Amino acid sequence: MTIEQIKQAVESAEWTSIATEIRPGTVKTPEGNIKPLFCSRQFTYPGSDKFQLTFINYADPNGKIPLVSMLISGHIRFGKPHPIADGAYELDYIADEGFEITILHEGFVNSLNAAPASEDIGKWEVHAAKNVLNKAVPAFGLKAGEFFTEYDLIYIYDNLLFNGSRNIDGRPFDKPENRPTNLQVPLVSKNINHQKHHL
Repeated sequence: MTIEQIKQAVESAEWTSIATEIRPGTVKTPEGNIKPLFCSRQFTYPGSDKFQLTFINYADPNGKIPLVSMLISGHIRFGKPHPIADGAYELDYIADEGFEITILHEGFVNSLNAAPASEDIGKWEVHAAKNVLNKAVPAFGLKAGEFFTEYDLIYIYDNLLFNGSRNIDGRPFDKPENRPTNLQVPLVSKNINHQKHHL
C-alpha cells in the first residue's frame, strides 16, 4: 500500500487491541530483569495527519485490573519505507495536541504519591484526569517542554493494523535509532462509517 492508501484505510475505522497485549516494560526488577507490561490500545485517525490513542495499562495479563489510562492526541508523520514488509513505513507519533493521564487504581496512586511530587502536576488522585502535555512526569518518562514522540512503524495487512513490536530490552521508541524492527500484535478495525473524530 502507498502512504495515501494507508491514510484512507486508517481513517475509516477505529482500531482496537484483539486482547490484552504483553510487551517488555521499561521498569526492571532489583535483579535486573525486565518487568512485563500489560496493555490495550484504541486508535482513531480523524484525518489531517492526526491521531488519537487511548492506552490502558493493566496489573494482570487478562486485563481485569486497570492501573492507568492515557488519552493521547497529536500528529503522525510518515517516513521512508520500512524493510520489515512490503508496504510498511516509518511512522512517528507526535503528542502535540493532548496528553491526559488518569490513574485507575488506589495502590498505583499511593505508589506515585510516595515519590517526590512534580511541581507541574501535584498529587495524584484516583479517576482524576491530569493534563500532562509538555509537563515533567518522571514516572511516565515525560519531560517539561517536550512533546512526547514515538518513532514507530505502520503496516496494514488483510484489514489488520500493525505498529512496531517493542524492543525486547525494554528500550522505548524515544529516538529514531530505537525505532522497532519487527511487528507488534495487530489491531482490528471497527467501522465508524467514515465519521470523523474531532480532537
